[in-house]
Parts: sequence; C-alpha cells; structure tokens
Amino acid sequence: MEIAGRELPEGSWWDWEVIVWDGGQLRLAAGYDLTYHRGLELVFVAPAFVSCPLAFQDPVFRAPTAEETARLVRALGEAPPLVVAFEADAGGRQPVSCLVGAERLDILPGLVTRHPRAGAKAAPGARDWPGPPLPTD
Repeated sequence: MEIAGRELPEGSWWDWEVIVWDGGQLRLAAGYDLTYHRGLELVFVAPAFVSCPLAFQDPVFRAPTAEETARLVRALGEAPPLVVAFEADAGGRQPVSCLVGAERLDILPGLVTRHPRAGAKAAPGARDWPGPPLPTD
C-alpha cells in the first residue's frame, strides 16, 4: 500500500481510527483489529485541512483530483505541501472520500498496545467530559 508516494510497511492495515487530532498533528492508528493494539501510525504534521471520519476500514489511498486540490486552494488560499486523498469504508452504503492537507507525513511502524501493562503508569490525558455527569431522566 502506498501513500503520498511512500510505501507503507507490510501488514494488515484494515482497521483505522483517529487517535489524536489537534493543531499540531492528525494521528491515525492502523491494524487488523484496534481493540487491543495497533501496528502502524500515520502522523500528519501541522494539518491544515482534514475531512475524514474518526474511524474507518480498508482505505484506498490515491493522488488527489484537480477538484480536491482546488477545494484546498479555495479553503486555505494555497495547496499545502502534502495532500493525501483516499476512499474508505466508514460503515455506510458507499465508501467515503477523504482528504488531508498537512505539512508532512511521518510513518511510524511498530506494535503499540492499547492498554498499558499491569503496573505501568498511564500518561495523563484529557477527561472525556469536562464536568460532573449530566442528570438523566
């Protein structure tokens, strides 16, 4: 599988999800089953434009079309240094078209467990909800 002119390492990269998305990076995790671990991460550094679901399967990466590049130019004023387009199964009837514009792409292979080992300290992270639980009826 190739992305932005670079070959991805060998592996079963069927299941994908966004694990970090902020002003500095869009980080996608990939594996054959993300329940327990992942074997690949794609890090889009300084993403300027992102249009993709939070989870998807079986992406087919391709070069962006002229229309997609024009969309980025309209939205950003210019095309970013890296533009990645792909089609993926997001659970609907048809594949969804996705587009990412960023400064660069880092490909990080290697097994990463989803849950830390017993006794290991987890890194601090953002809370799921910023306050007390909401009342329910």
